[in-house]
Amino acid sequence: METALTRLTGVRHPVVQTGMGWVAGPRLVSATANAGALGILASATMTLDQLRAAVREVGARTDAPFGVNLRADAADAGDRVRILVEEGVRVASFALAPSRELIGELKEAGVVVMPTVGARRHAEKVAAWGADAVLVQGTEGGGHTGEVATTVLLPQVVDAVDIPVVAAGGFFDGRGLVAAIAYGAAGVAMGTRFLLTSDSTVPDAVKARYLAATVRDVTVTRAVDGLPHRMLRTDLVDALERSGRVRGALQAVRRAAGYRKLSGTSWRRMLRDGRALKHGKDLTWSQVLLAANTPMLLRASMVDGRTDLGVMASGQVAGVIGDLPSCAELVERMVKEAEDTCRRLTASR
Repeated sequence: METALTRLTGVRHPVVQTGMGWVAGPRLVSATANAGALGILASATMTLDQLRAAVREVGARTDAPFGVNLRADAADAGDRVRILVEEGVRVASFALAPSRELIGELKEAGVVVMPTVGARRHAEKVAAWGADAVLVQGTEGGGHTGEVATTVLLPQVVDAVDIPVVAAGGFFDGRGLVAAIAYGAAGVAMGTRFLLTSDSTVPDAVKARYLAATVRDVTVTRAVDGLPHRMLRTDLVDALERSGRVRGALQAVRRAAGYRKLSGTSWRRMLRDGRALKHGKDLTWSQVLLAANTPMLLRASMVDGRTDLGVMASGQVAGVIGDLPSCAELVERMVKEAEDTCRRLTASR
């Protein structure tokens, strides 16, 4: 299926696997790329050396184009951009709007820039700064999320910008792909659907929790870091929502210490990042600490399999997913279903 996205990135199918922390590693990204879709490597939890090694591992596993997701507000964002350029990465995606300077540096090197946004005005801003495409996530998507449904947000952005728009939030099959294209999108992006594949390294017990979830088991909470965060409802989420300030602060400090040990991040840098997160937001300092070490809460589930100690970011589609295909099987099935849907629509006219 050829669209503006496939032409821009060089992939065969207009499907993107999002850069999920602790999930989108070399194995999942390369499997996605070999299936003809765009795999995005999650780099926020990696050191610079780990990032370079991961990029090279993906390159050793596939000849197809792939991307890397970056945090635009990271202190070493410039160093990470240079790694992408030096290693010949095709696409740079961003969880937050990158600066005009970062976009310019990437574009000058021939790297496709595709930020993720949750509002029309943000899409207009990055498009004006030179972004090549934009990924638009509606409230159905997992992780940090907004309040506007994809079916309302997507057409607003499509009408507002002249660059390819990728739709995210609520997609899991070929029918959704056709619907997104009908809205004017150039493709769809999926996180939870790719997490629930046989190529995902997420522990089987965690995958089983996702597969057992109903739509009602996926909730949005501010208890983790003060911002709307879509995830599976678990005992830990319930406990965080019940915690008072003192207990919450103690939990935040303990987890912050664990993340600092794992990542090598200094307390000074964590506090600096915390102040940046707190700026302009009504967050307590315990919420700031939880936000700074949310990667630890995700790692506990996605790597260690500790669903009792970690959080499980999830799109609402977890409630309608019931199998674990390979990436190749998933993408092939989506494309066939999209083609069949288009044929039925044409025949019924």
